[in-house]
Amino acid sequence: MSKQETQEEKPLEKEQVEESSEAPQDNNAEGNSCAKPQEQESKPAEAASAPATPEEKIAELEAKLAQTHDQFLRKAADFENFRKRMNQEKQSAIEFANQSLLLDIIPIIDDFERAIHAGETSTDYTSFLEGIKMIEKRFINQLEAKWGLKRFNAAGAPFDPNFHEAMFMEKSGEVTEATVQEDFEKGYMLKDRVIRAAKVKVLMPE
Repeated sequence: MSKQETQEEKPLEKEQVEESSEAPQDNNAEGNSCAKPQEQESKPAEAASAPATPEEKIAELEAKLAQTHDQFLRKAADFENFRKRMNQEKQSAIEFANQSLLLDIIPIIDDFERAIHAGETSTDYTSFLEGIKMIEKRFINQLEAKWGLKRFNAAGAPFDPNFHEAMFMEKSGEVTEATVQEDFEKGYMLKDRVIRAAKVKVLMPE
């Protein structure tokens, strides 16, 4: 190989080296150009996730406190209205608890008024007495059937202080234990409870 050929090849190698050295610089430039927009996009995200300031936290807590206080006041007002309504209903129930009973008594009063009017204009005592007995029987039956009020007779029964109230006591050889001879006022029971003891005369053994 001649000296001229070797001299021509050396300049070619220099040009190749220069081209290869320029290529990485271009890649770095492109990489830098792509990185800049990403950095710009991340800045708003970082700004949005920044922690709230103490003033902002206080304002948020005050808003929640005001909302909770308002809810408490509403609940308290609802409870007060409910309490008043329940008291009114309870008072009304107490005042009108005997309404049904009174409605049953009113017709009996009407019967007595008619009997009294008939007695004033009639001299038939027997009919008048029968009418009064019928009213009493109707009244007693109605109270017993509908309201559970029972009247009991005490005459002849052994004396029991749970049912009888002794008004008079008399010794007698005809009895071996305290016995009711006569009842002055009959006793009454409501269901199974004595609500009025019979007032009686008691015979005591000698």
